[in-house]
Amino acid sequence: MPGRVALILLLASVAAHAQSNCNGKPQILVLGTYHMANPGRDIYNMQVDDVRTPKRQQELAQVAEVLAKFQPTKIAIEADPDGKKLPAAYQDYLAGKHELTQNEIEQIGFRVARQSGHKQLYPVDVDGDFPIQRVINYAKATGRSAELEKMMATTGQMVAKQDEYIKSHTVLESLLYMNAPDQVAMGDSFYVQLVPYGEPGDFAGPDLLASWYQRNIRIYSNIVRLIDSPSDHVLVIYGSGHLPWLQENARMDTSVCLRMLGDFAPAGK
Repeated sequence: MPGRVALILLLASVAAHAQSNCNGKPQILVLGTYHMANPGRDIYNMQVDDVRTPKRQQELAQVAEVLAKFQPTKIAIEADPDGKKLPAAYQDYLAGKHELTQNEIEQIGFRVARQSGHKQLYPVDVDGDFPIQRVINYAKATGRSAELEKMMATTGQMVAKQDEYIKSHTVLESLLYMNAPDQVAMGDSFYVQLVPYGEPGDFAGPDLLASWYQRNIRIYSNIVRLIDSPSDHVLVIYGSGHLPWLQENARMDTSVCLRMLGDFAPAGK
């Protein structure tokens, strides 16, 4: 028990230190999530259980409590800024006329926004190209298909490992796992490993990386446009594939202070 108390005090000290280091700057917390509704839109996709079960709902309530400690003033979500469906659904949710779907935007975003007294959420997504077929074609034309497939399989194994982790852990534990620096770095490395698949005349891999960076820096631009006060705390809820890029953008931006999910999670989680 003394060791647990010491750990709790240590985490509280770390969180307080992070807060003090912000020096009055607006704060950004990027939460990388798995897609709870299993949309199957990524190269490698998880197949997670239904988060609407009573057990998962209790766990999501715990996630909301942790995120509320960040005291978000605005919540940015992975959705089309011109879309009408999600804003309308949130208003219905506030009025007690909408049951949350499996989507993480609703299960986490709607939940935290209502708990924080927010009247709206802020869609900040930007569409973009992901020319992976060009990379596949380049690898085939240069006799490197097996090499590329082996590299991509490593990413598939990482996703499968995360899938297995989620099955035996709470939602909060799973999110902390996915947002841990080593997992973020592994996700980031996939894109960088595509860089060698190109040459003058056909920069297939570098072009894919540039397209992905362009999309994410545009998303980040939409995020920082939400800031209108040094006291703003912007919670960003996004698919974990965007996490390394959005975090790095905030880390390089000296006008803001980047916070982490672990700053607010209880000891032992």
